[in-house]
Amino acid sequence: MKKWMWSEQQRSSSSPLRLPLLQFLIQSAQELKVAPIVKYAALSLFFDRFYPSLSRFTQQGDDTANWLLQPIRESNLQLFSLISIWVSSKIHDSRPLSVKSLKSLGDKTITEQHFTTRDFVEAEVVLLQVLDFEIGTANNAFVFLEELYFQFKEVAKLSEVLNFEACIDIMDLLYERDETSVLYSSPRSLAASVLVASYVITVPKQRQEFPVLPWGSPQIH
Repeated sequence: MKKWMWSEQQRSSSSPLRLPLLQFLIQSAQELKVAPIVKYAALSLFFDRFYPSLSRFTQQGDDTANWLLQPIRESNLQLFSLISIWVSSKIHDSRPLSVKSLKSLGDKTITEQHFTTRDFVEAEVVLLQVLDFEIGTANNAFVFLEELYFQFKEVAKLSEVLNFEACIDIMDLLYERDETSVLYSSPRSLAASVLVASYVITVPKQRQEFPVLPWGSPQIH
């Protein structure tokens, strides 16, 4: 397997590593059986914030930078994606994932390098440093999607027909196509778009009668 090293090209959204890392994180979330909110919070932490910030962080010229960032290999990024899931689990789960479960998964799925338990703990610190210790996930499209979905169920006759799994599939597809970064500044609009798209896809056309929902606060022009 070819070993990828960090370069200028990989700092862009067209990085050849982005899709493999995305698939790695989503598959890891499935293996760990985490809740959707944990998965999407991890995706947001890693792809919307950590991954784009690495260029700035590694160009600060600090000779004491952590070894996980000198150089940045694909295996290192796989480790950080697992750490993103771990941090998200600590935020959203009453019983967070253990480092033991993460290391066990890493031993099976990260093939180019072996990471110790101490490496996992150290990587968590590095990730938090890159994020400037700002790990809030309230501005997450999935949070708004859940809220809108429950509102929909209260007012729509066909709410039982709407497939929430389709909403999740659409969210995953948007991450794969790197479309969430374009709409990330408006997560509520993104959530509304996902719900409408899921409705159009899963509800038979002859039964469609989309209800009026409070998609956003009215604006005075």
